Amino acid sequence: MKNRATVRDVMTRAASIAKSAFITEALGKMLDEGVDPLIVTNNGEVIGTISRRSIAEIVGSKKNAQISPTKIHVANHVKDNFTSVYPDQPVDILVPLLQASKVVVVLDEHHRLIGKIGYADLLKVMKPGAPISRLMEKAYTIQADERVVHLRRRMLDDGITRFVVTSNGSIVGIVTETDVATSLASFREMVETKHQDARIRNLIVQDIMSAPVIAAEQTVAVSAAVDLMLGKGISALPITDSGQLAGLLTLEALVRAL
Repeated sequence: MKNRATVRDVMTRAASIAKSAFITEALGKMLDEGVDPLIVTNNGEVIGTISRRSIAEIVGSKKNAQISPTKIHVANHVKDNFTSVYPDQPVDILVPLLQASKVVVVLDEHHRLIGKIGYADLLKVMKPGAPISRLMEKAYTIQADERVVHLRRRMLDDGITRFVVTSNGSIVGIVTETDVATSLASFREMVETKHQDARIRNLIVQDIMSAPVIAAEQTVAVSAAVDLMLGKGISALPITDSGQLAGLLTLEALVRAL
């Protein structure tokens, strides 16, 4: 069934940053605004986006070890993976666009930035009809005492954005690209360059994970799970079956199922 709502009905304020800003400013704005990716502009014109994943890669890279994150510009790490719409277009147009991109930019008739739509914005008015058992994805796990350098390597090598953290068979936390980006940025600022290689190996997942974990049983209704995720401002929800980890429900997977 077609939805008669328009882009204007679901768009939210666009958080943006100038390409001349530093990546630490971009990360701080992402956390303050609860957005990912962040829209990048140049003289008011949208030129692309910068994501938490790219910042995690930047601050975790050995080639940047001697450069303070406060001195690395956004401009060198902009991706042009965004698309744009106008406010009076039907909301249904957003479904394929958000299935291909994490953010849709809303422009006015003068091509000026006036808003954005992300996964959460669309899911406030559209929800998939399939049961959670068909929507959840594989949940990748990592031990709480694993080193952060190994966590980051797995993220980069396998393209995994988040892990459920376990200890003695129990779920104790969740760790994402955001946690890696913020912790490594802080680490680079606090620890002298000559001590970084040795000290970073002592950083473990438990030090940076988010806890306690919000989870749901796979028998819960999809609408209730979505409302829980939107209400808590989380992008992923561990799904359990009789208390045991069964999978992971993400905003991205929910949008793909629309």
